[in-house]
Amino acid sequence: MHVQPADLQRWGRGQAPEELVRRSFEFLLERESKESILREFDLSVIQRYFPEYDQAMTETD
Repeated sequence: MHVQPADLQRWGRGQAPEELVRRSFEFLLERESKESILREFDLSVIQRYFPEYDQAMTETD
C-alpha cells in the first residue's frame, strides 16, 4: 500500500503512516477477503470502491 503525504494528512489524524495502513487494512478486511485485496495500490484507491472509507478514517475512536 502506498501512502502519499496528502493521504496521511487527510486520514492519518496525526498518527504514523504505519497506523494509517493498519487501520486501512482492518477496514478492508471487514469488507472483503484477504485474497481479494490487491498486492499493491495507492491508499486513495480505497474510497473509489468503498465510499464510506473517508468517513471511517476521519471518525475519532
